[in-house]
Amino acid sequence: MSLQPTTLDTSLTSGPEPSMVRSSMNHSAASLWAILAVVMTILGYLYADSLRFLGEAWLEDNNSHGLFIPLISLYMIWLRWPELKIVEHRGAWWGLLVVAAGVFVYVVGEFTAMYAVVHVSLWLVLVGLLVCAIGLSGVRVMAFPLAYLLAAIPWPTFLQGELSNRLQLWSSALGVGFLHTVGVTAYREGNVIDLGPTQLQVVEACSGLRYLLPLTALTLLAAYLYRESLWKRAVLVASSIPISILLNGFRIGVIGVLVGAYGQSAAEGFTHFFEGWIFFVASLALLCAEMGILARIGSSASRRSFGDLIGLPKPGVTIPFQSALPADRIALIPLVIGGTLLLLATVVAPAVAPDELPPPPVRQPLVDFPSQLEAWRGVSSPMERHYLDALALDDYVMTDYTAADQRPVNVYVAYYQSPKKGRSAHSPRQCIPGGGWEITSFESLPMAPVPGAVSSWSVNRVVTQKDGHKQIVYYWFKQRDRWVTSEYLVKFFLFWDSLTRHRADGALVRLTSTVTAGESEAIVDGRLRAMAELVTPLLSRYVPD
Repeated sequence: MSLQPTTLDTSLTSGPEPSMVRSSMNHSAASLWAILAVVMTILGYLYADSLRFLGEAWLEDNNSHGLFIPLISLYMIWLRWPELKIVEHRGAWWGLLVVAAGVFVYVVGEFTAMYAVVHVSLWLVLVGLLVCAIGLSGVRVMAFPLAYLLAAIPWPTFLQGELSNRLQLWSSALGVGFLHTVGVTAYREGNVIDLGPTQLQVVEACSGLRYLLPLTALTLLAAYLYRESLWKRAVLVASSIPISILLNGFRIGVIGVLVGAYGQSAAEGFTHFFEGWIFFVASLALLCAEMGILARIGSSASRRSFGDLIGLPKPGVTIPFQSALPADRIALIPLVIGGTLLLLATVVAPAVAPDELPPPPVRQPLVDFPSQLEAWRGVSSPMERHYLDALALDDYVMTDYTAADQRPVNVYVAYYQSPKKGRSAHSPRQCIPGGGWEITSFESLPMAPVPGAVSSWSVNRVVTQKDGHKQIVYYWFKQRDRWVTSEYLVKFFLFWDSLTRHRADGALVRLTSTVTAGESEAIVDGRLRAMAELVTPLLSRYVPD
């Protein structure tokens, strides 16, 4: 038996022909682009209403910074492209759980009529699809640019309103303090600054929210690029809040000085707009100075340029354009399944969270609310159109009740048949400061059981004052058969009852009475309690259980 020399089959070892490789890559790239086109179409269909609202919100003053954040995030991803290309890309099935969580959050947002929740669900879905396509390692490289996208989401309306009211009061107090420092006589009543011949009202647009939100977003970016220790970055981010509040208070004080010297025109038009920009640029300058000071604390290094502090590319160094990730390194199967989940969501979500819930039980219109409650005689008054448009309510009654031996009590009931995304019931806690009233006391007050109401319930008791006048307000929310005092619980029960009972109707109930000369708060409390005992048994007729 002789040994014969063997011949290696070069077709098995030399690899495929270059033309075959190019053809395979072209087919893979074509498949990838086709899948991406389908997924983006589904996302556009599912989130069309949300994206429209997002675009409109970015055109408003408070959220105008959101328009630039996606562009900044894309630029930061591009800067990390070399690192992203060399990292191991293995599509992770964990991404499907993130996509499913995003779809669930989408349903919650639809039920609670909160665009902010729907925006968060879109972010979760995008992150989940990326995990499906390139794996956790690739997403980890893009962690901050992806997380930074959350800064572009406008806050819920009721949170913006509550924060704006607090900022208005703080800014008004700081402005008056500055005026006193420079020798200008000024008095404050809530959000109204009395300068003697003129009054300066710190409206919602002057609360400083339009400074706080974009300044915080910019500070988050600067802290990420800041080449210093973690505690210095945390101090930088935290300082953006007091800086924006203090500068806005200082701005209001300066406007007060200008109004006293040049008249009301100094607080209006282009002058007011230009002043706002000047102080916003000043806040950025303060943050840059703070970064330089923090860099010198505990550091023995020589003085560095500002570009070195925040990690910007050095002058003369360019970043070459990087080619896209090879299509054959992207996991198509998890991406396809993630897109299938979204496709199912477009079919299932409308059935679970329909655009319109079934109508609530039969109810009487609030126009029929009694004008006579025992000894109390009521006179109703209509609400102006611009208030009705802002409140977006479906039915209401606003009546002043008087009695022979009692001071007037105003009864206001606002009924909402179904929630409207982007709007929410205006809580008195948010609306009261708008007219110059200052909240001096806020507490939850237990109420005695009343026929027609739950056995144990409470109201929010609010004491306000303005120009030496004082009012006491009782308010609560009737949500189906629940009597709630927390705005946050209102949102939770809105979701829960929509899901389990297909009901989303409810009402805000508010009772108001003035503390007149010679009266104590206890007397007014007795008057409001007596009115509550008369009103609550009737509510179920107009706001069904």
